[in-house]
Amino acid sequence: MIFRIQKFLRAFLSAALPPPAWRIPVILLLGVFSGIGILVLYAANAFSYVSDNPRVCINCHIMVPQYDSWLHSAHAKAATCNDCHVPQDNFFRQYAFKARDGMRHAAIFTLRREPQAIIMHQAGRDVVQQNCVRCHNTLLSQIPAHSQEQLQQRRCWECHRSTPHGRVRSLSSAPYSRAPLLEGLLPERLRKFFKNNQSQLSISERPQ
Repeated sequence: MIFRIQKFLRAFLSAALPPPAWRIPVILLLGVFSGIGILVLYAANAFSYVSDNPRVCINCHIMVPQYDSWLHSAHAKAATCNDCHVPQDNFFRQYAFKARDGMRHAAIFTLRREPQAIIMHQAGRDVVQQNCVRCHNTLLSQIPAHSQEQLQQRRCWECHRSTPHGRVRSLSSAPYSRAPLLEGLLPERLRKFFKNNQSQLSISERPQ
């Protein structure tokens, strides 16, 4: 059995490897593309999307008004963005939804196709409604049975319109929102290096 596996691996490698004359160029190209891929992941702060930190939503998205309105709402003390906008019933469904929705957002932002009024798509509305019911289940259970059917036909935010983001949905609705600034891509040692060299250059260029 082990011999067959070794034989299969040798055959696979011999078929996958390029001819000897092409191996160095192929290795160089793979290195270049790998470096570009790592740089893109680093610039986009891609690994932060695995976390539940709300600041992730303003990495590259035009979400400062939404972040600021959430930050100054009662929900900021009890729920993060993921608690409302990502499924919480299943680990695999949660990260599958985050991956699918994240790719959609990244494509829209990269192509500069984001609308002025950002409105949730159908899948996002369904998830938020499920999370509203999940979090406030104790309160909803106290509602009489004859009203439960009416509630199931409506979205929670049809009544609670200012929870937590407010009613104005525009990229220019909160031009003076105070949100965390994005961090630079350069490491701290390089920022200090350029800062010191710039100050020394400015001193040397002063008229004597």
